[in-house]
Amino acid sequence: MIHYSCDRCKRLIDTEEELRYSVKLEVCAAMEPLASDEFEDDRDHLLEVQEILERLDDLEDDNIGDEIYQKKHYDLCASCYREFIKNPLGREQPVHLGFSQN
Repeated sequence: MIHYSCDRCKRLIDTEEELRYSVKLEVCAAMEPLASDEFEDDRDHLLEVQEILERLDDLEDDNIGDEIYQKKHYDLCASCYREFIKNPLGREQPVHLGFSQN
């Protein structure tokens, strides 16, 4: 039997008794297209992408790929899922003060 633990609170998740939530996060650098004055209809875009990927493979620094693209997977228990859904970006929540109607 496969054992799962919550990646947020580290608690074991009993999949027979409770739901396990899977969060898949994909982050890629947003790159703007290069401005081109010329209409280049005869460019081989697939070849250009292949050349870029080959250059990335040749680089000695393994971290350069992490700056361009990352894909992560997390398992969450039910309570951590509810907290994640409320605030997926982890922003500080403003404090709301309740005043009486005096």
